[in-house]
Amino acid sequence: MAYLAKAGYTAISPDQLADYLQYDKALPPNPVLITFDDGYEDNYQVAYPILQKYHFTATIFLITDFVGETGRYLTWNQVREMSNNGFYFESHTLSHIALTKASENELRSQLVKSKEALEWRLHKKIEYLAYPGGYYDKRVIKLAQQAGYRGAFTINFGRDIRHCGLFTLNRIPIFEGPHTFLHFILRLKFTQAISALQNFKTYLSKNAFAFLANLIYVP
Repeated sequence: MAYLAKAGYTAISPDQLADYLQYDKALPPNPVLITFDDGYEDNYQVAYPILQKYHFTATIFLITDFVGETGRYLTWNQVREMSNNGFYFESHTLSHIALTKASENELRSQLVKSKEALEWRLHKKIEYLAYPGGYYDKRVIKLAQQAGYRGAFTINFGRDIRHCGLFTLNRIPIFEGPHTFLHFILRLKFTQAISALQNFKTYLSKNAFAFLANLIYVP
């Protein structure tokens, strides 16, 4: 976050991104959409004060049935406080199931009821979804559109360009693990090259060249 602030990045909202992609509306210099999935308590305890220090906002995709559960997840009071201070909350479904494996009724329930729960709790319109585990297909996209979402985020590595599909939005994922500042910089600065490398590695793995795929290092 210190690097992003020093480099002149400006945190934006999902609406700003969607307006740019759909309607070519202007974005601030060096825009970045900072996102978190699941809604863990450390989003409040750790990330929130750091983001505030650098005058950044973020979007958190909540698993609504998990809010306030087991002490691992955000409480509704924490969510409301962050929301009132400029943070955005969107849907990560009710219970984080793989949507591609759900029945149509269960899929509708996961999409609609999580959206309704957030709107009831926050008194704000909820229009964005992050696919649990990154799993989606044409059926999931269709039902997400019918449920009233404007767009949805994958975990596919890459940047988003004008007029791209709003229901297959890319991100620059940083998953739990031995990540360093170097990994972060490489992913941020060389997104297209790393995305192509990741796609090539995936292609090799799917076509019986696992040995060659394992030789390719992806930051």
